Amino acid sequence: MTALTSDSPSSHQLSGLEAHVKKHGSPIFRGIEKEGLRADTNFKISQTDHPKSLGHPLTHPTITTDYSEALLELITPVHATRESLLNHLEETHKYIATNLDDEVLWAGSMPCYLDGEESVRIAEYGDSNIGKLKYVYRQGLGVRYGRVMQSIAGLHFNFSLSDTFWKDYQASLQSKPKQSLQDFKSEQYFSLIRNFRRYSWILMYLFGASPVVDQSFLKDNKHNLDTFDQLGTYFKPYATSLRMGDLGYHNNAQSSLAICFNTLHNFTSTLGHAIHTAYPKYEEIGIKRGEEFIQLNTNILQIENEYYSSIRPKRTIHSGETPRHALNERGVEYIEVRCLDLNPFLPLGISEKQVDFLDTFLMYCLLKDSPFIDESECQSLDNNFDKVVNEGRKPGLELERGDKSIALKVWANELLQDMTSITEVLDHQHSDQRYQLALKEQLNKVQQPELTPSAQVLSIMKQESLSWLNFTGELSLKHKVALSTLDEPTDNFYKNAAKDSFSQAKAIENEDTVSFNIFMQEYQKE
Repeated sequence: MTALTSDSPSSHQLSGLEAHVKKHGSPIFRGIEKEGLRADTNFKISQTDHPKSLGHPLTHPTITTDYSEALLELITPVHATRESLLNHLEETHKYIATNLDDEVLWAGSMPCYLDGEESVRIAEYGDSNIGKLKYVYRQGLGVRYGRVMQSIAGLHFNFSLSDTFWKDYQASLQSKPKQSLQDFKSEQYFSLIRNFRRYSWILMYLFGASPVVDQSFLKDNKHNLDTFDQLGTYFKPYATSLRMGDLGYHNNAQSSLAICFNTLHNFTSTLGHAIHTAYPKYEEIGIKRGEEFIQLNTNILQIENEYYSSIRPKRTIHSGETPRHALNERGVEYIEVRCLDLNPFLPLGISEKQVDFLDTFLMYCLLKDSPFIDESECQSLDNNFDKVVNEGRKPGLELERGDKSIALKVWANELLQDMTSITEVLDHQHSDQRYQLALKEQLNKVQQPELTPSAQVLSIMKQESLSWLNFTGELSLKHKVALSTLDEPTDNFYKNAAKDSFSQAKAIENEDTVSFNIFMQEYQKE
């Protein structure tokens, strides 16, 4: 096994993982939530309703919408293998592709052509009170951040570990005081999250794929982008992910939260405070416009999900329960990585090797010592992340590590080399050495920045004189053709799921016993 460096996970922690893998196999479970914008034949954002053939967006387990009516969200169940995960995602794509008529699922994270704010329709979820509540929340996002923000797409990677692993891991850390298994899991997931915050800049370098944007997204907003062509495309020459920069979901209200994920209590109490603290700018907007609700409240956050971060601790919620309450009552169940761009070159937006690397990276974040983050380090981590999304491929770019500067290339190489031992352990049950090959692919990107998705997007657009709309539109059409074949049993499965979702949505509507006004009054008291 490769020798550990002083900056690697300890041999004790690594040997615990190795013993578990040899006895039980991989402890990793994963799921994907992938967004994709529906675009018409002119590569403009779709103005049509969510297709009925895709089911009811309130209740369908796999196909829903996110912020805007045109922004589909594809949700996989939890999977124990990478193969079953991507197979499920591919089948869902195929069903959608065969039910979009002339439309395509936009292949990039930054949107197709937008014809102003009104072209981005708010997602609708039916006439039930909970459906209307989801609509009002999105109305609130629109009045707070602008509707064009609700056209951005990304990919969320959900990661968890088996209880068998957690029991073995807890037993191996003999220095830890005795805790309940759930408290131990929550503590360790937050340890993972803190290290993710320290090192997530490397994900933006390796997988960022949105260095350009169409002018219709910018409108009259101030920006510091350069002109890429005379066709309305703007870019930053060394950017990796404009989606995760200032053009994405940012606002001054949330900047005061300064959540650095030290403990579960700190996280949930800070969110709770934000949900119940008024924000003057939102008070000026008001809750209603005439008789119509336009936001849930006038506080810093309407609900927990409005807090935008690159990673979140998560717990499956019960009906009528808030995410914060679920976390406080039952602890962290999994973590959600939220900073991943769609790779426009790939039909699914993500590759097998990327999934394998994410497994490796997140295990590294867990096994490596992870001290609490103080205010100074919190600011430094934010600075590093911002630098990489804006100029990650800039030659000689330096980041902050402690009280010193270090070249991105040097630090990235060190981090990836430190993950070698983890890939060897995870490959115990894989004769194809998939984890080691995935790591090698990332090492090559560090040595050759032109191999990164962001560099390849710019290179091909330049070589073929393509605008962002034409480049991504052609890829979107290509992916639709590639995903247009669906076997009959799978087609029937999704048709039945769509039919059942409408029955479930109607049942929810019939269970409502009060008007929406009263429902909202009760909701706002919570």
